Amino acid sequence: MSAAPASDGGPVYLGLGANLGDPERTLAAAVEDLARLADVSVRRCSSLYATAPVGPAQPEFRNAVVALSTGRSPESLLSALLDTERAHGRVRAERWGPRLLDLDILLWGERVVDRPGLRIPHPELHRRRFALEPLAELDPGARHPVLQKTVAELLEAVRDQPVQRLDSAVWSPR
Repeated sequence: MSAAPASDGGPVYLGLGANLGDPERTLAAAVEDLARLADVSVRRCSSLYATAPVGPAQPEFRNAVVALSTGRSPESLLSALLDTERAHGRVRAERWGPRLLDLDILLWGERVVDRPGLRIPHPELHRRRFALEPLAELDPGARHPVLQKTVAELLEAVRDQPVQRLDSAVWSPR
C-alpha cells in the first residue's frame, strides 16, 4: 500500500522519535493520536529503529516514519504535531536533548516551505540515517525537492551512521 497524496499531490512523511520514558509505547500512542486528528489519515508506518543520539550524552532513540495524507495546511499540521508532543509531555529545554516525543515533517511531496519555525523538507533530513532509513523503507524513490535526489540516494551517503531495525511487540501501529 502506498501513501495517498496530500492536498498538493504528494504524501506527507513524518519522522517520530523518543528516548525517554517508554519510547516504543509513546511512539505507538502518538501514531494513534495522529490517526484521530481531523483531516489526517495515517497510511503506512515504517519499522521501528534504534539509533544513537545526536547531541549530548543520553539514552538511545527509537525512531520511525509514518506516511500521511491530509487536507491541512503545513502550518495547521505543524500546530497539531506540536500539540501532540505537548500532550505526551514534551518540553523543549535543550537542543538535541533527550525527549519524550519528537514529531517532524520530513517531506511533503514536492513542496518546499521556508518560513520561521517551519521548513519542509526537514533541513537535516539528508544528514540523518535515523530518518532516511525508515523513510526509505516506505518510499525509497521519494525525491528531496531541493537536493533533487531520491531518499535511496541520500541514504547511501550516511550508511556509516549506526541504525538498527528492531522487532517489537509494542510497535505495530496500522
